[in-house]
Amino acid sequence: MPDDGADAEYVDYVTARIPALRRLAYVLAGDGHRADDLVQQTITTLYVKWKRAQAADNIDAYVRTMLVRTFVDEKRLAWAQVRLFHQLPEPPPVEDGGFEDRQVVRAALSRVPRRQQAVLVLRFFYDLPVDEVAVMLGCSAGTVKSQTARGLATLRRLLGERHLAGFSAIN
Repeated sequence: MPDDGADAEYVDYVTARIPALRRLAYVLAGDGHRADDLVQQTITTLYVKWKRAQAADNIDAYVRTMLVRTFVDEKRLAWAQVRLFHQLPEPPPVEDGGFEDRQVVRAALSRVPRRQQAVLVLRFFYDLPVDEVAVMLGCSAGTVKSQTARGLATLRRLLGERHLAGFSAIN
């Protein structure tokens, strides 16, 4: 990217948006280190595509879409297949009253397939409409609806109906 003032604009934009991008990445990934990696990948790609991003109608939505797609697509990358352990460690046990609800939901959400995770986070945490989520993920509104239903069903199975009493309003 030639420096015609665009570098300064890029730096200003990224500096202002990193906290929001990190929040989204953390909600998606559930891990601070993974969130930092997602943000780094996104802002690196953004630097390369800065001219195109500036031309977007809504640059924030454009960058959020980049981050969500990076999250969803990272399982397809070869390095994501590398395992450091022979078996995945067992998730921590859920103790009644021992964890805050958000920790329990976060643990269950991390076990939902990535695309369903992204749909659930964007629909219910960010309160985005079906059509906007569909554009972000590059799929149809029907796919978003079916991924939402499947993701909620998976969460119900993982958490058990007793833990989802507070989520009846989102279904």
